[in-house]
Amino acid sequence: MGKETVLFKSEEKKASSDIANTLRQIADKIDDGTMILKQGSEEITLEFPKNMVLDLKIEEEQGKKKLKKSFEIELEWIIGEEQADGATIL
Repeated sequence: MGKETVLFKSEEKKASSDIANTLRQIADKIDDGTMILKQGSEEITLEFPKNMVLDLKIEEEQGKKKLKKSFEIELEWIIGEEQADGATIL
């Protein structure tokens, strides 16, 4: 297994409507093929291939007092390699 390096990370609490708007903006950028992420002086440009792996995961974690749920959306691709088509969201 290779070494993983975090190139950019952002985490902030937002209203669900703001999150939906951010996801729409990300979807448009994926469709365009390029996205630039900026945070302070940090900036990264992503070039999206035509096909990627879409990984959706829902987790539930029971703590001592609280039940925590998470919904993770992850896109994966190998540079220079096209991915096969996958599942459909209903």
